[in-house]
Amino acid sequence: MRIRKIVFMAISFIFFSAGYSYSADIAKIGIIDFQRILETSSAGKLSQSEIDKKVKKMEAELKEKGAAIQELQKKLERDALVMSKEMREEKGREVRIKINDFKALNKTYSDELRELESRLVMRIKNDVLDIIKNIGKKEGYLLIIEKSSVLYYPNAIDLTDKLIQTYNKEEADKKK
Repeated sequence: MRIRKIVFMAISFIFFSAGYSYSADIAKIGIIDFQRILETSSAGKLSQSEIDKKVKKMEAELKEKGAAIQELQKKLERDALVMSKEMREEKGREVRIKINDFKALNKTYSDELRELESRLVMRIKNDVLDIIKNIGKKEGYLLIIEKSSVLYYPNAIDLTDKLIQTYNKEEADKKK
């Protein structure tokens, strides 16, 4: 009976003292909004403009090729009655090949854009994670969480603006 009491007291002491030593850290939690960082940071805006420029170039090329295909189809329809059967089949095959080439080019461009966006976002994410780690260590945060996984939080613990300012400053310093 006495041994149980001593063991119970020892275990209670360990739990209470462990809880007391970590209780000061529990209050320091931060939230960041990565989507807002992508949209408002200078690196995020630069990445978005790079993507937009690439999209416009690809769209112009696809539009040009699409117009050429439509013109070829119209010509085929117009001249179909005066062409021989073999010539119609040849021109029809030519149009189908161009359409398939167009679809393949469209898919290639989509894949390229997806890869470019992924690469740019990962670069920004890695830079931001380094800054988050530094802020967390310097200011003694126990936990910094991305906003999308949190249902409620007070605005006082949102570190996004501070993070954007720090990130913009670091990017400007890199350019110098």
